[in-house]
Amino acid sequence: MPAQVTNYQCPACTGPLHFVGASGKLQCDYCGSVYNIADIEALMAEKDAKASDAFQKENAKNKQDNKNKNNNNGDNWDTSGLNQNWNEDGLHSYNCPSCGAELICDASTAATSCPYCGNPTIVPGQFSGTLKPDFVIPFKLDQKAAEAALKKHYKGRPFLPSAFTSQNHIEKIQGVYVPFWLYDGVADADAEFHATRSSSHREGDYEVTVTRHFDVRRAGDIRFEKVPVDASSKMPDDHMDSIEPYDYQDLKAFSTAYLPGYLADRYDVSVQDCAKRADKRCENTALRELENTVTGYDSISITRSNIKLRRGKVSYALMPVYMLNTKWGGKDFLFAMNGQTGKMVGDLPISWGKFWLTFAAIAAPLGALIYWLLYL
Repeated sequence: MPAQVTNYQCPACTGPLHFVGASGKLQCDYCGSVYNIADIEALMAEKDAKASDAFQKENAKNKQDNKNKNNNNGDNWDTSGLNQNWNEDGLHSYNCPSCGAELICDASTAATSCPYCGNPTIVPGQFSGTLKPDFVIPFKLDQKAAEAALKKHYKGRPFLPSAFTSQNHIEKIQGVYVPFWLYDGVADADAEFHATRSSSHREGDYEVTVTRHFDVRRAGDIRFEKVPVDASSKMPDDHMDSIEPYDYQDLKAFSTAYLPGYLADRYDVSVQDCAKRADKRCENTALRELENTVTGYDSISITRSNIKLRRGKVSYALMPVYMLNTKWGGKDFLFAMNGQTGKMVGDLPISWGKFWLTFAAIAAPLGALIYWLLYL
């Protein structure tokens, strides 16, 4: 039997609630009632406890049912060899509290919605104990803002096929709370640079250039706070890196009340597995900051560097991301948008016809000019 989940329903009409980023409150899809996060959290505390209790009882019942099946006396069909545990396939099944439908989702899904009645559902245990995030940045922008950002992303792209913008249809827009590890620490860095400074003057008929070479050394320590690395194997790392930064002034203490209306995943990539990416980001930033202090030269290159990281606290947070998917020319194109700031990233198709026409338009007069200079 599927385990139980809990959902956020309007206290006035029992309709589904969803979090509205613009107001920072929960709103009912049916009657339009609006509620503060703190008020709904208080109402949901008892409901969550009941769902957790039901979850435990259901597990106990499943174990007993399996035990009884294994003690088959020949009067019933023996199904003990069949795989009845979705978890072995990386999936879990749950019952929707509103309509009773069975929900199937993967092992890391923590918030979803029922495909039958549309009610947002929260999976018990996914955000409890050590799995509970420390922080969440709530969504500020809605799906209309995501659509507008995608259209803006198209503008100023000279080689984008005209048919792409006129014919493509967004297959899906989904707001997702993506799990991130946030790393604190200090980088002790020192580096040596080779720098040059050049000057020119005339000596008779000649122009003389004098280049001076310098050995420059810089050292210092840089403190890092909450360096983000996404902790979901589902999300493309390059997209998640590119839609940063997030404004940490909006960090809130975690509450599931921010989740209704969006998908949410718990982490499935460990702190240790993400640490290399965090270390690399700290090291690159430390070198860049040292290099930024080497000024007044015409050229700069790093000749030696040494960075030691003093690793500190790691926090767990959920960040708002819109994932947009569209198809064109038989190919899938995936875009990601920061649900707080609106920053959009994603690859676009290229019209090679436009490219070569532009190339020809530039190359033809350039070739004629070269011919004129060489032969006329």
